[in-house]
Amino acid sequence: MTGFPDAESYARAALTYLAEPGDVRLGALIRTRGARQVLDAIKAGDVTGAAAQRAMERWRVRLEGIPSAEEVAGFCRSGIRLIHPGDPEWPGQLADLGDAQPYALWLRGTADLRFNCLRSVAIVGSRAATAYGSYVASEVAASVAARGWTVISGGAYGVDAAAHRGALGADGVTVAVLACGVDMPYPAGHRDLLDAIAAQGVIVSEWPPGWNATRLRFLVRNRVIAALATGTLVVEAGRRSGALNSARHARDLNRRLMAVPGPVTSDLSAGSREGRARTGSRAAAVIDRDELAPETAAVLDALPARGGMGPARVAVRAGLDLRTVMRCLGVLAAGGFAERCDAGWRLRRT
Repeated sequence: MTGFPDAESYARAALTYLAEPGDVRLGALIRTRGARQVLDAIKAGDVTGAAAQRAMERWRVRLEGIPSAEEVAGFCRSGIRLIHPGDPEWPGQLADLGDAQPYALWLRGTADLRFNCLRSVAIVGSRAATAYGSYVASEVAASVAARGWTVISGGAYGVDAAAHRGALGADGVTVAVLACGVDMPYPAGHRDLLDAIAAQGVIVSEWPPGWNATRLRFLVRNRVIAALATGTLVVEAGRRSGALNSARHARDLNRRLMAVPGPVTSDLSAGSREGRARTGSRAAAVIDRDELAPETAAVLDALPARGGMGPARVAVRAGLDLRTVMRCLGVLAAGGFAERCDAGWRLRRT
């Protein structure tokens, strides 16, 4: 999309502000009613049924944050573009995600996303990569890039960064799929790397410009990495690495899944060797963070570490209705993740 957005593009852009990515209820509504009608219905609160009403409340808490069409056009003039199903640049393989496919994608960069993902490999792995893992990721990325294949990764430290740099060094195309806005240098130490990716490839996000990353958003974006790529290579990953989440998505989407075994003595390669993450030992009464329901995890991500925040503000940040937020805060308090304070709620101090 360039210049002033048409009605469909603007509706898709607005929906990326109202709902967190991967919301299958919203995805189903868009599929059956179209983005413009869904946006109008959210603004009017026009729904029937208890389940639909709860979903509508979740989306309506962010209505005040929707930009105007002029503001969306301003993003486009600044080098950011928006694509959605039906656009020439939209990768058709994202439809494999069903109703969890992105409502739209924000892009920054010179490469055509659809064309360059036709022959692509995702290279993922540990942020705390060893010298061995970084070397393998860089060498494999350079090799496949030199053969005209696109390298897809997540822009993080460790294996991701090595893969991107390997592709850039071979004058190839690389795609970074972020868990924040495409204009956000995250991690901050990768500002130059992300600019280089934009100059030679493309940066992709489901979140609007200016939005920050959260723990849950990294896991949500992994399904897009897996869906865009022809196959996924796990270079180095521990038993609980987020890279294994990408691998599971690749498996579920019937994509090729590969792994570099790594040294048998390295814990960072344990997940790669075993092909699945293990829960590990824990006290029976303790709730593990990775076991939290998506809504509860979203509330946890929204809580401040210092000060405090009222439930209404938490609802806006998490993109949930107030009743759901109150229920999740109870779960988080019982699990030892959150606590009440004079100003509302905050992460529990340890």
